[in-house]
Amino acid sequence: MDKDDKIRHLLDMREQARAGGGKKKIESQHARGKFTARERIEILLDDGSFEEYDMFVTHRCSDFGLAGKIFPGDGVVTGHGTIDGRVVFVYSQDFTVLGGSLSETFAKKICKIMDQAMKVGAPIIGINDSGGARIQEGVLSLAGYAEIFQRNIMASGVIPQISAIFGPCAGGAVYSPALTDVIIMSDKTSYMFVTGPKVTKSVTGEVISTEELGGAAVHTSRSGVAHFRAEDEEEGLMIIRKLLEYLPQNNLEDPPVTESTDAPERADDILNTIIPARSNQAYDMKDVIYTLVDNKEFLEMHRHFARNIIVGFAKFSGIPVGIVANQPNYLAGVIDTDASRKAARFVRFCDSFNVPIVTLVDVPGFMPGSAQEYGGIIIQGAKLLFAYGEATVPKITVTLRKSYGGAHDVMGCKQLRGDLNYAWPSAEIAVMGAQAAVEILEGKNAGKITDAEEKTRYITEKEMEYNEKFANPYVAARFGLIDDVIEPRNTRFRIIRGLQTLATKKDLVPPKKHSNMPL
Repeated sequence: MDKDDKIRHLLDMREQARAGGGKKKIESQHARGKFTARERIEILLDDGSFEEYDMFVTHRCSDFGLAGKIFPGDGVVTGHGTIDGRVVFVYSQDFTVLGGSLSETFAKKICKIMDQAMKVGAPIIGINDSGGARIQEGVLSLAGYAEIFQRNIMASGVIPQISAIFGPCAGGAVYSPALTDVIIMSDKTSYMFVTGPKVTKSVTGEVISTEELGGAAVHTSRSGVAHFRAEDEEEGLMIIRKLLEYLPQNNLEDPPVTESTDAPERADDILNTIIPARSNQAYDMKDVIYTLVDNKEFLEMHRHFARNIIVGFAKFSGIPVGIVANQPNYLAGVIDTDASRKAARFVRFCDSFNVPIVTLVDVPGFMPGSAQEYGGIIIQGAKLLFAYGEATVPKITVTLRKSYGGAHDVMGCKQLRGDLNYAWPSAEIAVMGAQAAVEILEGKNAGKITDAEEKTRYITEKEMEYNEKFANPYVAARFGLIDDVIEPRNTRFRIIRGLQTLATKKDLVPPKKHSNMPL
């Protein structure tokens, strides 16, 4: 074979690898409304930036007819490229090759780029579309999954790990995405579950569809497993690109600060009147968030799950921050088990990658009831408390209205190493609301009053007295528990100035192997 023949052979081999499982399989993939593994990478990365690894790797198994089913690349495309000029590593499972099933060599390809990502300190993005373990390879396939899991664990908190689910992801395969920082699912074309509908029916008798058991709607609204539900794969890939705008390359770097066209000193008069006159009247906290942040851009995570608390990323004068905010518009912003773990996970994510945390507080307390107690509200609420207390990034808390009882403590209070704690004049910081407090403190005295009007007047006076003495921000300010009572219209400027001041902060932590957070 002369030199020209060798070059032609190389080009033919590359063409064969790029063809995946062949034309019919690719057409079938497209018919399902799905892109191929390589098309996904092309959409995700900057044009022409992808450098592929292990294009010619093939499996080593000859059992059960696999000897005649050999495809270059073995069902997964791996390599690195750039997103907005920043290096990322990526693997994309190819469903057109043996259903994207994971073999020993398939796993080794993924492990190789995960190791590379750790070495250079760059994010790793996994695009999942696989029928699961390659049954013909038995325990070697299972070992391959475990090798990936171990690397997910070692990379946790070191480099950002993002998982996209664009097809099936079942059995042991679900645990790699579950170990990563963010999961994105495409609506109607992806699913995740440990055991599928057939096994579920045979074991429990429950008849349920694939979509009902583990579709994107389920995992973004009920289980909280997934953070984003994309309308289609292209939107999912754009979410990944957007998400990386707020994250550093690794835990030793700060998030990228960009130039902002939104004036830092912008004051918003609407904030002075956004809190309703009646303390039990709802309003939308997202209106506050969009008003405060740069150019009204807010990347919300877990939008459909535990809607009584809001988490997501935004920028203040080009500085990326994570926002945690109670939502009075849903369940009055009360904290329940789902809200606790949702917010705790997000706070720890931000702290892992040096993203400052801005907390907007309007919380009446924890959700009462046996369902919450049986669901572990004590341990779930402790997760949020632990996350705030453990976090060493800059933490700025603004109390807009209610901040009652234990919920006050878990929402970034001063005693959990809050760096700057502000309150609006409308803030009510107390053990409980006036109505409940007066009922406890003055219930007996009120009960002795027989005249209904006089009784109402007495209770009203006591509630006013309670509000004056306790449920206002100046009491907390008097004790230094908040740093300042600020005019709402100036909140954006005060947050930005605080972030700039706290850019070099250092919190000391005692030496330890690791903490034992409540799980």
